[in-house]
Amino acid sequence: MNASKYPPAVFVADAIALDFLNTVTLKTDTPYDWLADGAALLSWLEQAALVPLDVVKAFGADASDEDLCAVALQARTLREWFRAFVEKHGLGPPSTATLAELAPINCILERDAAFRQVVISDPVGSSNGCGDLEWASMRRWNGAEALLIPIAESIARFVVVEDLYRVKTCEGHQCSMIFLDRANTHSRRWCNMARCGNRAKQAKFRERIRVPTGEG
Repeated sequence: MNASKYPPAVFVADAIALDFLNTVTLKTDTPYDWLADGAALLSWLEQAALVPLDVVKAFGADASDEDLCAVALQARTLREWFRAFVEKHGLGPPSTATLAELAPINCILERDAAFRQVVISDPVGSSNGCGDLEWASMRRWNGAEALLIPIAESIARFVVVEDLYRVKTCEGHQCSMIFLDRANTHSRRWCNMARCGNRAKQAKFRERIRVPTGEG
């Protein structure tokens, strides 16, 4: 996999589940999809730190393009399901999701082959090859479809823990990025102040100083 051929992913949502939704641009003249194929999916999972780097490399080297592209298609389908879910439950007064609605997530999570194990924290950095013992979460990556599990986990945590009414769409012109407004005043307006926020301020300034038609 040549990850360098993909542009850096965008992480502005303050919630990885919403960053997953931001893997496709919706309002621009030239839409871009960070999950367009299997290699692109691996690149995004690596940048999102949802899958260990050694696992990403192993899938990139050993999995077939056909299998990876099939999983990328499933990821895009999951993304649009989650977008519809957020739009339904994040607009207007708070609403309660049903287990039936969350079936797409639970179906993925039940495939998991996770386990816990005692490991050495840092044997390389210690002088005697030993380190502190740690209780670590591990996973058997049984096939390419297992790549969907950490995405499903991030979505599951989000719908259980976060308030969907705090989900907003950036007010920037032609920006479709969404984010979780964690401000106490619920006043966040931009996905990124340095980009969309400053552009809006500059546009407003230009409008204010523009000389009206017919005046000197």
